[in-house]
Amino acid sequence: MEPSPAKGKPLGRLLVSSTLDAKDELEERLERCMGIVTTLTNGMSEREANDALTASVCKGPQQHEEVCLGLFALLLTEPAQAQRCYRDLTLVNRDGMNVILIKINQILMEKFLKLQDVCRTQLVWLVRELVKSGVIGADGVLMTLMKQIAGGDISNKNLWLAENVLDILVEQREWVLKSGMLIAMSVYTYLRLIVDHGTPALLVLRQKEVDFCIGMLREKFMECFIIGRDLVRLLQIVARIPEMELLWKDLLHNPQALSPQFTGKGLLQLLTARTSRKFLACRLTPDMETKLLFMTSRVRFGQQKRYQDWFQRQYLSTAESQSLRCDLIRYICGVVHPSNEVLSSDILPRWAIIGWLLTTCTSNVAASNAKLALFYDWLFFSPEKDSIMNIEPAILVMHHSMKPHPAITATLLDFMCRIIPHFFPPLEGQVRQGVFNSLTFIMEKRVLAHLAPLFDNPKLDRELRSMLRERFPEFCSSPSPPTEGRDESTNEMKMEESVSLEMDNHVLLDKEDGCYDNTEAAFSDDEEEINNKGNKKREFRFHPIKEAVIEEPADITPYVDQLDDTMKEKVLQLQKGSDTETQCEVMQEIVDLILEEDFDSEQMSTLASCLAELFKGHFRGDVLPDEITEESLEESVCKPVCLVFRNLCQMQEDNSGFSVLLEMLAELYQKQPKIGYHLLYYLKASKAAMGKMSLYESFAQATALGDLHTCLMMDMKACQEDDVRLLCYLTPSIYTEFPDETLRSGELLNMIVAVIDSTQLQELMCHVMMGDLVMFRKDSVLNILIQSLDWETFEQYSTWQLFLAHNIPLETIIPILQHLKYKEHPEALSCLLLQLRREKPSEEMVKMVLSRPCHPEDQFTTSILRHWAAKHDDVLGEHIKALLIKNNNLPRKRQSLRSSSSKLAQLTLEQILEHMDNLRLNLSNTKNSCESLTHIHTNPRLLEHTHLSVNGTRPTIHLLNSKTAVCVSVFTQTPILQALQHVQASCDEAHKMRFSDLFSLAEEYEEASSKLPKSRRKAPASSPRSRKGAATPVSNEEESASSSASEEEDSKPKAPKRKRKGSSAVGSDSD
Repeated sequence: MEPSPAKGKPLGRLLVSSTLDAKDELEERLERCMGIVTTLTNGMSEREANDALTASVCKGPQQHEEVCLGLFALLLTEPAQAQRCYRDLTLVNRDGMNVILIKINQILMEKFLKLQDVCRTQLVWLVRELVKSGVIGADGVLMTLMKQIAGGDISNKNLWLAENVLDILVEQREWVLKSGMLIAMSVYTYLRLIVDHGTPALLVLRQKEVDFCIGMLREKFMECFIIGRDLVRLLQIVARIPEMELLWKDLLHNPQALSPQFTGKGLLQLLTARTSRKFLACRLTPDMETKLLFMTSRVRFGQQKRYQDWFQRQYLSTAESQSLRCDLIRYICGVVHPSNEVLSSDILPRWAIIGWLLTTCTSNVAASNAKLALFYDWLFFSPEKDSIMNIEPAILVMHHSMKPHPAITATLLDFMCRIIPHFFPPLEGQVRQGVFNSLTFIMEKRVLAHLAPLFDNPKLDRELRSMLRERFPEFCSSPSPPTEGRDESTNEMKMEESVSLEMDNHVLLDKEDGCYDNTEAAFSDDEEEINNKGNKKREFRFHPIKEAVIEEPADITPYVDQLDDTMKEKVLQLQKGSDTETQCEVMQEIVDLILEEDFDSEQMSTLASCLAELFKGHFRGDVLPDEITEESLEESVCKPVCLVFRNLCQMQEDNSGFSVLLEMLAELYQKQPKIGYHLLYYLKASKAAMGKMSLYESFAQATALGDLHTCLMMDMKACQEDDVRLLCYLTPSIYTEFPDETLRSGELLNMIVAVIDSTQLQELMCHVMMGDLVMFRKDSVLNILIQSLDWETFEQYSTWQLFLAHNIPLETIIPILQHLKYKEHPEALSCLLLQLRREKPSEEMVKMVLSRPCHPEDQFTTSILRHWAAKHDDVLGEHIKALLIKNNNLPRKRQSLRSSSSKLAQLTLEQILEHMDNLRLNLSNTKNSCESLTHIHTNPRLLEHTHLSVNGTRPTIHLLNSKTAVCVSVFTQTPILQALQHVQASCDEAHKMRFSDLFSLAEEYEEASSKLPKSRRKAPASSPRSRKGAATPVSNEEESASSSASEEEDSKPKAPKRKRKGSSAVGSDSD
């Protein structure tokens, strides 16, 4: 039987969850806001309800957000009220639906798969209504919704989503035609989905998709042109569909039928244009993208099997999913570009994932398309335009497969040779040159030092080797002459190994051949260790890949003819401008034209394409001056592109020209993503922009992303990749101006600590201590530090240094100890250890320290307890006593249940005793160990040198002039010894036996204290078993025994105390 829902915890109405799942924060907030709206409108007529909602939103931003989110949540969960809620939402919102757009984007990116079916239906309905209403930013939401349509998936839910989004695009065609990026993104998406919908049951849907794509391509081809070479790849795959075949023939033989600007050389220009990352990423759902990025940034090489198995079960297990391999390979080649630190580490390399994906292809068509996806950037590769990172995976898959799996290398080499004449015969020369450029660039960048061991390897069959010599004679000459017969093979393989070990950017010494996973069905076998003797003393150095930047003239030919005559003239003047001052003057004239009332907004996208091409030189090199002064900063922002920024700063937000310029910037942002962080730099560096940093928020909302957080993180990531100095320069302003976006997660912090050096770290710490920068706040610091546990060592140390520069109490983050494992998190443990040693222990600190699991190699708890015992013995003793008593009074079964029911460590009595025993053993292994302690307790002469002193109200035995002060002081603390007596009296025989040495200290304390002169000591109870109830504290009678000097002088001996149950916590009220 299924368990009934837990009482008091109703299941959420938004997200699918079980009774064991923690309540989702977003869902909780939306339900809370929904309750507020329901309370405001309960029992009212529609007009009264609208008045009440309007009155509430006028109170302030918080109430405005609560009402909007409450209506949004009602709309999602109550379909019957959807129309009324949307009407109320349009009436009461004051920010152009911005708060709703942000929440929709968040749900789409993070929670869409968990949405209840009703909520998913209502969310799509809401997007449709936003599009109908022409809400600014709705195009960005629609593109995010399209991203959720999974490739290679013909489940009912996925087909429903694909059809509904297509209906929105078709119904609102006029609205769609206003956004160039939406046109291109939707065409790219549905060209790809057509492949999955070829079964007879899906022909109606496929026909709708074909009609939509053909209509857009024929009517708005130049908008689709920005897709780049992958547009041709997708069209080629669907070219056998009759309607598509006509378009395909026009593309190849009559390009001007698609657009007058698309000339005879247009196809070559399209194939030489690199496809933007946005398009490659749009065909992976957020969940796929997250999993793939995790594998390429966190998973160690050799430990990837379980992650690959999970990914294959989730996304690659059906026959339809064969087409998804192309999307994944294009994404890995074009989007996943690891940093040099990752390349030189043992993180799973890209070629290993691609090799695994190739082995999972079960159909010839899928395998052929996957190989085309892998080599596609090779065919028209240009070192000036393309990146080495796009072509590197293919050569490394072939290289690393040669020894363990030569058949894989052979099929890839054969494909590379045959694609040259067969891809498109009229362009065979260009394809041959592209492949030649790729191989040359691979050698220049030292990805592989020589190609001869790969192209002329005896493991390849004779025909393939002959074809490689014919196609690529320049790369088949071996640098050293091979020997005959078997020795030839051995010599070439040794040379191949040497080259790979010395030059390969991905591979560590013991993983030269690597593996795609660890099973026989995988792409590679485990390989024996190589070069153990000969290469052991060699130094292997990492050679970072550096891309050469070659200036090329701006080419605005495809765009400039689409502008009207006046604008065209100004753009051409801007292109011819020889100096910056002239260009700035012309740019100001262009801005003035944009602000005129009769400006045709349909030209905006084309104008942005022209400006992006003309200004590409401005986005190369360092932005921040070498020497930062007021003059140098002002000079650095005197560029033509900054004219747009300056005009925005001079306008009021309610000015009609303000929104027009924002739209211009948003279009420019789509063509040149670096514009975002250049705007941030201008707002900080320019005097004209002082106090205008909030302008960036308006810019972010105007972009296709429509979300400040997403836009800010993308821009800072771009800045991190281009200019680390600029990133550090912007950091204080970004954290100060956008605290809600930067302090709630560790995303930006990780970007910063991943690239800064020690000098920049010290500068940031100075900013923190001077009050210019706040990178942590109490409510989120713990979560950020927990996130940082997966970062690299230097990143973690930098994070802790920045945290310690803040004045945040350590108790705020002490719960992190429950997440730390001694082998996996040494960085955090060492930083915590150094900080704890400066602190006076509180009960919560001691509790968290003692909550750590005991392990012989984990010395954290023992070391800090020993330090505290030396510095704060009395405080430590009281806290340990309290924890011992508290945990001893808990039933044993409850302790066991509590400790096993949570993933985090829970404090148990056994843990405390283990740690105390470890401390005792540690002290006994030092000089004058606990043997001295036993001797002191049993030697009356030594006891004569002791005295009972009162510290506060609790007596403690102090030993004078002893080298074992630390050892003695901690285990002669009266509270600890009393607590040990209490525990010993109530624990079972197994624990008494296990901790017998620890309990013996309490027994010796009894015997020693019985010989000390005391007065008015009450005789102990006759039998420990006769006292089963809760007892009163012993400390009361001890206080009376030590409250005056005359009592200490009383020499009347007292009978020794017997062990009693609860003796440390109880005493007699009759004393």
